[in-house]
This record gives sequence, structure tokens and C-alpha cells, in this order.
Amino acid sequence: MLKILLPTIMLIPTTWLAPPKQLWSTTLAYSLIIALASLAWFNAPTETGWSCMNMYMATDPLSTPLLALTCWLLPLMILASQNHTSAEPIGRQRMYITLLTSLQIFLILAFSATEVIMFYVMFEATLIPTLIIITRWGNQTERLNAGTYFLFYTLAGSLPLLVALLLLQNNTGTLSLLTLQYAPAMELSSYADKLWWAGCLLAFLVKMPLYGAHLWLPKAHVEAPIAGSMILAAVLLKLGGYGMMRMMIMLEPLTKELSYPFIIFALWGVIMTGSICLRQTDLKSLIAYSSVSHMGLVAAGILIQTPWGFTGALILMIAHGLTSSALFCLANTNYERTHSRTMVLARGLQMVLPLMTAWWFIASLANLALPPLPNLMGELMIITSLFNWSWWTLALTGAGTLITAGYSLYMFLMTQRGPLPAHMMALHPTHSREHLLMVLHLLPLILLILKPELIWGWSA
Repeated sequence: MLKILLPTIMLIPTTWLAPPKQLWSTTLAYSLIIALASLAWFNAPTETGWSCMNMYMATDPLSTPLLALTCWLLPLMILASQNHTSAEPIGRQRMYITLLTSLQIFLILAFSATEVIMFYVMFEATLIPTLIIITRWGNQTERLNAGTYFLFYTLAGSLPLLVALLLLQNNTGTLSLLTLQYAPAMELSSYADKLWWAGCLLAFLVKMPLYGAHLWLPKAHVEAPIAGSMILAAVLLKLGGYGMMRMMIMLEPLTKELSYPFIIFALWGVIMTGSICLRQTDLKSLIAYSSVSHMGLVAAGILIQTPWGFTGALILMIAHGLTSSALFCLANTNYERTHSRTMVLARGLQMVLPLMTAWWFIASLANLALPPLPNLMGELMIITSLFNWSWWTLALTGAGTLITAGYSLYMFLMTQRGPLPAHMMALHPTHSREHLLMVLHLLPLILLILKPELIWGWSA
């Protein structure tokens, strides 16, 4: 664990001491080495479940894929942000990379924490760099508004969790994930216990976000710079799903009754946010709402608490992380050329940038869950486990997948096909940097088809 964490921490002094000319190439090479080294976590023995690094940090089959995704994303964010920040003073560029690195440090500590309180502290700590990235490097003046939404939604959701954890510590005497699973089941019957149950899950449902508490997400995505959107879609939303999976073990007897409204919200959200996507004019907003709809499936899969539901949720989280991050990068390459996020103003790009269209095509198909890709594996497992739980859910999930296919194709056709508008003159050609960025997003996704047991989680 320290083999990854210490180099990540040392990336911060490297960023500040590297000569200006080599700043981006140095940090990119360094973070890519860290990302490749993090793949060694997949090699851990899984018979016992946990492979303990030390007292406070350990990995198990649930956190390993998320940790690898976190480390994989830092070089990609550095690649994507290079053009966007090149006009800024060198000090601000260094600060930008430092914030991205600090985010990775907090996320590694959050996903590998064995103490729930440490997880909570790191869960909260990721707020600060994300907030600075959104409010300082966003494009429009609405970024301050978006930052406020982001901060207050997440804080209001996660303060009940702190109280719930302190109560849990009082009742069981421990907050270590290694021992909590063996703690005797609590008799949860009173109204206070039901409030405690809601307090435990509310923070994660807001973070995921559940439909109804999702309003901060499209705002944050639309206003954030490219790296902010990437880390938000790919990793920060997964903190919610990961926390839910960890807490579910302790909430046992109550979940069967209390999870109904949340499952209904999640499944209804899949259809509602999908329908919202169909009438979006803003490209980044469309991708952001599609994240909400995918995370609704994940929330439903976790709340019904079956091995298949958990596995499907984890697979879909990893697959969605790579796919939506790739889509935000593509939206950013469009934005850097046309300086507009409105889809009607930038059409017919296939004529000008044919190779980019190939990446758009693959990413859109991954978003609508094309057969061999992990996106479909995750969705099918969740839909099957929901169907086993109650066959009425099939109407909602089926309609949801249909709408997903609809808006993914709509997005592809709107941006790539059709006549080229007359105002699109003298666009920059695509750079090798952008193609490398897309390869590094989509290659892991395609390779996971060959060895899906890496991201199966506990069921492997």
C-alpha cells in the first residue's frame, strides 16, 4: 500500500520543483508509473478476503478495482488538462496538478481504510480539492453557484452519517471493518433505529446521487473543468456505492423493510433522468444526467443485497467510471475546438475529425451497454437480481435501458453526423495526446471483457 501512497504524496514536491518546460511530461510519466504499479493489487490472495497492508489500511476484492481505477485516472486527468491550462501562469498550473494529486491521496486512503471513521474523514476531505477545482477553474460564472450546491448537498447528507457512526461505536465498541462483520446483529426495532439506518445511508445516497438528491451533480459537472468532471464521474460518485456496500453489513434486519422507497426512487430515477437526457441541448449536462441514471441502477442493485446485485453494482461502477470519463474527454475535445457545449452548434464533426468519430462511436456504444462490454455485464446482473426480487421491476429497468440506448444514439448523431455548419472554420486537427487519452480510457474497458473476475468483487 505504501508503495503506491508514498510516491503519490511525493508527486506534490515533484510538481513544485519540476522545471516549467518539463512540468506536464514529468508529472504524467510519474503518475502513469504509479498507475501501472497499482495493478499489482489485483494479484493479492483473495482466500481470506482481506490482504492487510498495516493496521489502518487493507484491500479486499471490493476496494481493489476502485483503488486501481483511482490511480489509473490521475495520468488521464493530467493528459486531458494540458491544453486547457496551458495559457495560465506556471504557479497555477502547478497548483492544479497538486489538487488532482491530493484528491488521489484522499481517495486511496478512503477506499483502503479499515476504520469507518477514517473512511468518513477521507470521504469528507475529497470535498475540498474538488470544490477548489470547480470554483477556481470552471468556465462560467455559475461555477460558484455549482460549488455551493455541491458543498451543501454533500455536507447536509454526510453529517447524519457522523452521528450514526458515533452511535455505532457506542453500541459495538469498534468501527473496524475487519471486526464489524463479526459483531452480533443488533436488535433494530424502534423509530430511533430507523432514523439511524437512514443516517447511515443518506450520505452515500446523496453522493451517488439518488434521484431526488441529484441536483448538485449536473451543475457541478457542467461548471467543472475537464479534470473535475472526469474525477467526479469516474471516482467520486463511486465513493457512495462503496460506502453503501460497506455499511449494508451492519444494517441487516432493517434494510428489508426500509429500502423500498429508496429502490423505487432509484429505478424511477433511471427512467426520469434518461428522459431528461433526451431533451438536453448541453453536451456535458447530457453526460452528467446519464451518470445519474446509471448510478440509480447501482443503488438499486446494492439495496436489494444479493450477491448478484453487489457484483453487478461493482462491475457497473467500474465500467461506468471509464465510459463516462471518456465521454467527458470527448466533450472537452469538442469544446476546445468550438468553444460551445451546445450540441446544435457543433454538428457533422465526422467530416472534419473522422478518427475522433471512431472514439465517439465506441464510447457511445459503451454508454448504452453493447453486448461484450462490462457495462452490459453489470446491468444484466443488476436487472436479473432485481427481477428475482420482484418481477415488476422489469418494466422500469427495461424502459430505462431502452431510453439509455435512445439518448446515447441521439448524442452520437447530434455531434458527429449531419451537415457541417457554415461557422465551423479552421478547426484544429486532433492531437496524438487526445488519441492516447481515449486509448487509455477504452483499452482497459475492452480488456476487462477477457478477465471480468478482476472486478467481480466478493463473488469471485
